[in-house]
Amino acid sequence: MPREFNILNIIGKFSKQYGNLPDRYIKRASEQVYWKTPRGKPQYLPRTVQRRKFLFTTNRPWTQEFYLENAPGSTVNKVHVEPIKEWSFFRGDRVEVLVGRDKGKQGIVKQIFQERNWITVEGLHTKITMYGKSKDFEGIPTLKEKPLLVTREVALVDPSDLQATKIEWRYTESGEKVRVSRRTGRVIPIPASDMETIDYKLPNLYKPADKDTKKEDVEKITFTPELKTFEMDIMDKMGIKEDRIPQKCYWY
Repeated sequence: MPREFNILNIIGKFSKQYGNLPDRYIKRASEQVYWKTPRGKPQYLPRTVQRRKFLFTTNRPWTQEFYLENAPGSTVNKVHVEPIKEWSFFRGDRVEVLVGRDKGKQGIVKQIFQERNWITVEGLHTKITMYGKSKDFEGIPTLKEKPLLVTREVALVDPSDLQATKIEWRYTESGEKVRVSRRTGRVIPIPASDMETIDYKLPNLYKPADKDTKKEDVEKITFTPELKTFEMDIMDKMGIKEDRIPQKCYWY
């Protein structure tokens, strides 16, 4: 039986790959700091106290829903996740559902949640969720995809014959790492849609706009570090010569 481990303390390690958001924003939006040294105070005061264990669900770490599930002061149940050495499912892959009422049906991977080894398949393995339900309104029924466990509830589909298959990673003669079907030996390419983001469809199709910083401006060296203080640098630029002799001092 594979070794199990607790993955609750890995905040946003995988989810941020599918959010197309800066790392600094994800860190700031997902962390829960209970106390930290006030600004302007000495940094040798007691260290920052923040939450370390989180419960991962289908809500991304930077959303309000994730914050409510991991409300400050609440405790979360320990979740054991089977470790996967090499992740083999990507957005846009065609997979076959192996459990539930949609068993045997094929669909396209819509979302990936590597913290729990989950994926969702577009239009399959769904449940009805009522939105806006109140005393005076019965709500709006909406179909929502439930997560599927990649280790035993879904299987990749070989595009050559559209049949479910197990895969393994191999290297081509050129050194490229590819997925290969164990049944047919054919390569299963990673879909181009896995590279799609919120800003643009594919990175190689992105065209810089007028407001984008040019590559040559970013690579231009505009500062040369020197062993000088700020005051010494200003004096050199203004042509001021220091004629005072400092007193001797001793460091122990």
